[in-house]
Amino acid sequence: MNGRGKSEFEVKEDLVYGLRPVIEAIVAGKEIDRVYIQNGLRNELFRELMSLLKESNVPYKFVPIVKLNKITRKNHQGVIAYISPIIFSDIEQIIPGIFEKGKEPLVLILDKITDVRNFGAILRTAESAGVDAVVFPSHGAALLNSGTIKSSAGAIYNIPLCRSDNLKITIEYLKDCGLKIASATEKGAELYYKSDLTGPLALIMGSEGDGVSGEYLKRSDMKLMIPMKGKTASLNVSVATGVMLYEIVRQRII
Repeated sequence: MNGRGKSEFEVKEDLVYGLRPVIEAIVAGKEIDRVYIQNGLRNELFRELMSLLKESNVPYKFVPIVKLNKITRKNHQGVIAYISPIIFSDIEQIIPGIFEKGKEPLVLILDKITDVRNFGAILRTAESAGVDAVVFPSHGAALLNSGTIKSSAGAIYNIPLCRSDNLKITIEYLKDCGLKIASATEKGAELYYKSDLTGPLALIMGSEGDGVSGEYLKRSDMKLMIPMKGKTASLNVSVATGVMLYEIVRQRII
């Protein structure tokens, strides 16, 4: 093993594990999706890693060692990083460019969508429907990995993806830019197809378990619902997203 200790560790598909390799990946400018850190980990390299994570705004989470061992049985030293397959975009740079082109922005906001297959399927539909950007939280969203890529049928590479450290601030920014905020919710008072979905718009879709968070609903200009005629309480979120997006497309082209 050389002085930097690289030969003790490996890169496996979209993973980097070991304190020094993860540090080097961040320093090298690799796009990191998130980092898992063992609870209670404390040493000099840990402090260096934490400083880099905060400086680079890389999402991280402290987890039990059992979770890390399930991901890899290699000597991970209590740290595992997922490398993102794409480079993230900045929504504050995207919106002005859309307006400059004379277009009306259509942004999709995903609140706590954690299933990679749903996430990928949503990205596929969003790209097909002409969505300009997809925004999701830095923490609590699905991993962007091979499963996401497969489910998106490659669409993940063709649509800007924007992480947000604070969705409330992002929503307020979009409102300030003149976008209407529409949330899909079973508690909605408006049928989605009877609402005016033309013009600059951001659509928020929530998880199947919790729906759109109350704090985002309060900031919404429209609360939209899809009527359910059967006994099933709700649609799969990727299906619901498709229903909503293509109503927006329909209203924009008629």
